[in-house]
Amino acid sequence: MRVLVTGGAGYIGAHTVQLLAARGDEVVVLDNLGSGKIERIGSTPLVNLNLSTATVEDVEAALREHAIDAVIHFAAHKQVGESVAKPAMYYADNVGSIAKLVMAMENAGVHKLVFSSSAAVYGNASGAITEAAPAEPISPYGATKLIGEQILSAAAQAWALRAASLRYFNVGGAGDAKLADSVALNLIPICLDHIAADTAPVIFGDDYDTPDGTCVRDYVHVVDVAEAHLAVLDALPEEPGNVILNVGTGVGTSVRQMVDALLAVSGSALTADVQPRRAGDPAAIVGDVTAIKEFAGWSARFSVDDIVNSAWQARQPAEAQS
Repeated sequence: MRVLVTGGAGYIGAHTVQLLAARGDEVVVLDNLGSGKIERIGSTPLVNLNLSTATVEDVEAALREHAIDAVIHFAAHKQVGESVAKPAMYYADNVGSIAKLVMAMENAGVHKLVFSSSAAVYGNASGAITEAAPAEPISPYGATKLIGEQILSAAAQAWALRAASLRYFNVGGAGDAKLADSVALNLIPICLDHIAADTAPVIFGDDYDTPDGTCVRDYVHVVDVAEAHLAVLDALPEEPGNVILNVGTGVGTSVRQMVDALLAVSGSALTADVQPRRAGDPAAIVGDVTAIKEFAGWSARFSVDDIVNSAWQARQPAEAQS
C-alpha cells in the first residue's frame, strides 16, 4: 500500500511512518517542517508542502504523482492555549487543510483516510467516555477537530470515502529517541523540563474527588497510538463512512502518580508543587476503548511505566542510550 502521511515529521506522525515502513508499505510524508523534524523521517520521500496555504490542485498533484492508495492525516495546529488566543487561525488552517485534502482525494480517486482527531472534542466530559458521549468542545482546537470529523462524515455521504476519526487521549512516551516529543505542551515533557532545570513540577489541584485528589487521565503510549492507525487503516470497510473511535487504554492514572513516576525514574529528590485548580479541568477522564477493539482488534500494549521509562530514556544523551 502506498500511504501519504500528512504531518509525518511530527511526534505521532513519525512513529506511524516508521511502523508503516517497517511492515513494507511505501510511505510518503507531506510536511512543511514548521514543527516537524526532517531527521525523524530519514530517507522517506518528503513532499514539502503547507496544507494551510496549498491549493487543492497542489495536494491532488502530490497524490497522483506518488500513486497514493490511502492517507493518514496528522497535519494541524494542536495547542489548546494557542487556539484560544488565535481562534481564526485554527479554524482557517485546521479546517481548511482537511477540506482541501478531502477535495484532492476525491479528485485523485483516493478513497481511504484515517484522521487524527482528539478527545478534546468531548470538552468537559468526565468519567469513562464512549464515542456516544456528547461532543461539546470547549476550545477552538477541539472544535476544529470536531468539524474535521463532520467534513469526513458528510463527504462519505457524497462520494465513496472510507474514513475513520481517531480520538486520542493523553499520548506520551517514545518508541525511538529521535522520534520523541520535544515540545513542552503536555504533562510529561513539561515535568521532564522541570526536572532537567531542577525545579519542582507543578500539580494543579489536589482536592478533586479522585483517589489521591489529583486529576485522573488516560495516558496511552505513542507506539500504541501509531499501531492503532495501522490497525484501523487495515480494517476500513468497503462501504463509505466515517467511523469514530477512541484511542486510549481504558485505565486512569492520576497526575500525582505520573509526576511521582517521572521523579522516580529520573532519580530526582524534588517534590511536586501543588497549586490551585485550573479552570475547566475535569476530575477524571478515561476513554472507553471497546469500539476500536471490536472494529480493528486493537488494544494498547504498553503500560504507564513503559511511557515514563521511554520518555525519560529519550531525554538522555545518545551515548547513554547505546
